[in-house]
Parts: sequence; structure tokens; C-alpha cells
Amino acid sequence: MATASRFLRKLQRSLKLPPTTLLRSNGTRVLSFPPVHKSNEPFGSRIRHDSPVTTRSFSSQGPAPIDYSSVLQEDEFHKLANFTINDLLEKIEDYGDNVQIDGFDIDYGNEVLTLKLGSLGTYVMNKQTPNRQIWMSSPVSGPSRFDWDRDANAWIYRRTEAKLHKLLEEELESLCGEPIQLS
Repeated sequence: MATASRFLRKLQRSLKLPPTTLLRSNGTRVLSFPPVHKSNEPFGSRIRHDSPVTTRSFSSQGPAPIDYSSVLQEDEFHKLANFTINDLLEKIEDYGDNVQIDGFDIDYGNEVLTLKLGSLGTYVMNKQTPNRQIWMSSPVSGPSRFDWDRDANAWIYRRTEAKLHKLLEEELESLCGEPIQLS
């Protein structure tokens, strides 16, 4: 316990957080205020009950987590994700016939889509059922986690608001020199 507290204090100093910011063991930062007065009374009686104590929680880990199971039911998620990945597979296979890239290869196995572009890099895309997401690793933009957006009718990376199909179109055209229509 003392080691964890010491680690969190050290982390707080290294992140240069104000002393009113506390770190929880899960990485969440919590703003709190020191007790109103100090005394030798038991801990609970040191806080004045007639004045409100305000706390605010936020995370430095990116967007607030959402309950993915309420967004898509598992069978609906599989239907959408499978359709998306299979559709991308077909379109990118056709695209491979039109580009002159040494080492161009696309493969789908064990629910993982792998697109090799030789020395230009490799894309890896797969379903993440517990999160109801499609994850993509890109040689251009790095890792992304796409959530289904019913309003946009598209897979969207919540941090950047990028749509999966549009992002792939832009990156593949940039890497391969040929436009591609995925959406």
C-alpha cells in the first residue's frame, strides 16, 4: 500500500500536477480540496459539513469510456463488422489489381484482415467484440479503434472523428498513388 502511494505521488510530481490533484491507481485524476481545518479530532470530523466539498473526475486517457454493450448488441455488431471487413477485403483485392506495388498482398484469416504493401508497410484490421469496435493498425496513422455510429452510418474513431473508409481511402491513395473508392 505504501509503495503504491509513493508511486502515485512520484507520478503526480513527474506530471507536474497541482497538489489538489490526486491520482487513483487506475490512472484517473481527481481534483479535491484539502480539509478546511486541521485538528486532533478523528478524520471524519475534520471536514466542515456546512460547506460543500467539490470533486471532479476526469481521465488523461482520452475520451470518456462508454458502455459498448448498450450501443450494439453482439449479433448486430458481428453482422456490421463482418460485412465491413468482407466488403473492404473485396474492394482492396480489386484495388491490388490496379496498383504496381511490390509485395502487395491481402489476406483474411482468423477474423483478421492483413494488407501488406511491401516496403510501404502493413495494415491489420480485426474485430474487438467486447468493445464492439473494429481495430486497425496503420503504417501511416498508427492504431485506431472505430466505433459504429448509427447517425453517420459509419465506423468512426472517436478521438479524431475519422471515418474508417475515408481514412483508408486517403492513406492508400497517398501510399500507392492510385485513388480507391471504399465507401
